[in-house]
Amino acid sequence: MIKLEWIIDKDVQQTAAPLTACMERAACQAPDAEGIQLDCAATIRLCGDEVIRAVNGTERGIDRATDVLSFPSVQYPAGKTAGQCEGLLRQEYDDESGACFLGDILISVPHALAQAKEYGHSAEREAAYLLVHGLCHLMGYDHIQEEDRTKMRAKEEKILSAAGLTREEEAKNAEGPRDGKEAGNEDAELLQMAREARKRSYSPYSRFSVGAALRTADGQIYQGCNIENASYGLGICAERTAVFKAVSEGVTQFTAIAIAAEIFAWPCGACRQVLNEFAPDIRVMVTDAAGNVRERNLQELLPESFGPAQLGK
Repeated sequence: MIKLEWIIDKDVQQTAAPLTACMERAACQAPDAEGIQLDCAATIRLCGDEVIRAVNGTERGIDRATDVLSFPSVQYPAGKTAGQCEGLLRQEYDDESGACFLGDILISVPHALAQAKEYGHSAEREAAYLLVHGLCHLMGYDHIQEEDRTKMRAKEEKILSAAGLTREEEAKNAEGPRDGKEAGNEDAELLQMAREARKRSYSPYSRFSVGAALRTADGQIYQGCNIENASYGLGICAERTAVFKAVSEGVTQFTAIAIAAEIFAWPCGACRQVLNEFAPDIRVMVTDAAGNVRERNLQELLPESFGPAQLGK
């Protein structure tokens, strides 16, 4: 698992915000691809060309803007990378984040957008690639020598492939499959917010953390996580947490819900019934730890349902 602390400069906020969900999806694959067993963390700053140019001048003596800069916190032995240096990573453990700090990454948003246009793929994929490139540097990879460049590129491709961000996967996503990787900015945002909600899960007994994000008819999003209790029957699922939060604030019309867990975790029977009470045609998306996504309509998950309409009759 990797925890990202985002710093987004004001002058790039509007263009950077739609990119972060895809970037985080890619970043989540990096520790597994490297074989890191520890929780890790990194700080990501999204900035303009002037900021990255100034840092280049101060740190590298280069008076120009580049696309990405990385500042590892670990000094790896020659020929070694993070997956082989657990002891060094443990030395960077931070009590506040509960993770081993890998370092800092700066990414120029204008550079990312320009390069996406130049290379003929989406801004989201380019931004995700730059983040993965930076993370590989934080994990001890480099590209000065040809042999090192080959190893680093292979690792980048492994991470991007796991996140469904190769050129082939991006083309496939544009077709909008029901089962596969997430596509579309609104769905990507909802799925990412479900993943964030999962981090707040209180599940000390089952150790099965779940997060949910519920989109309302007017575009608001309510998050929820599963909350367990020592008296087991008093626990509540992430989906119902999100629904009850929304209803308690007077919102009862919903269009989509995203659910994030380690594996595909479709709503339980109780959650399906609660969703049916307010939104019998709601879209239900589930995502696993690898970023795969599946989608169904609630009618498919709860056929011949019983709800307010039946009571009315």
